[in-house]
Amino acid sequence: MAVTLIFLDANIFLYAIGAEHAEKAACQAIVTAAAGGKIAAMTSVEVVQELVFVLDRRGRRADGIKAAEDVLALVPAMLTVTPADMRLACNLLRQHAHLRPRDAVHVATMQNNGIKTIASVDRHFDGLPGIHRRSPADVK
Repeated sequence: MAVTLIFLDANIFLYAIGAEHAEKAACQAIVTAAAGGKIAAMTSVEVVQELVFVLDRRGRRADGIKAAEDVLALVPAMLTVTPADMRLACNLLRQHAHLRPRDAVHVATMQNNGIKTIASVDRHFDGLPGIHRRSPADVK
């Protein structure tokens, strides 16, 4: 049976380390499962940058640095963002008005690396061709 590689969106990490929220426990479970090798997880340097940016913007720079270091340890061979990813992201933004720029970069990086599944709270990944979003509670 083939293992499904799951791209972890920044919100998985943000909810896992954030304040109490309906998604917190499920996001923590994903991070724990990835750390234990129970799911095949992947992410990108852009996700790590987004994580640091969001926490820094919230006045939590030290938490952002720690979170980045933790994610780098969790997924040491993470994806980089290439010029080809950026070209595809621009095309995706032209085709999908609801898609946010950072998320277009995530989708492009996934597509250019053959990854079809993303764990994310964000429903705007739904309906994108070739992408299957799994809500945190559905990742096992």
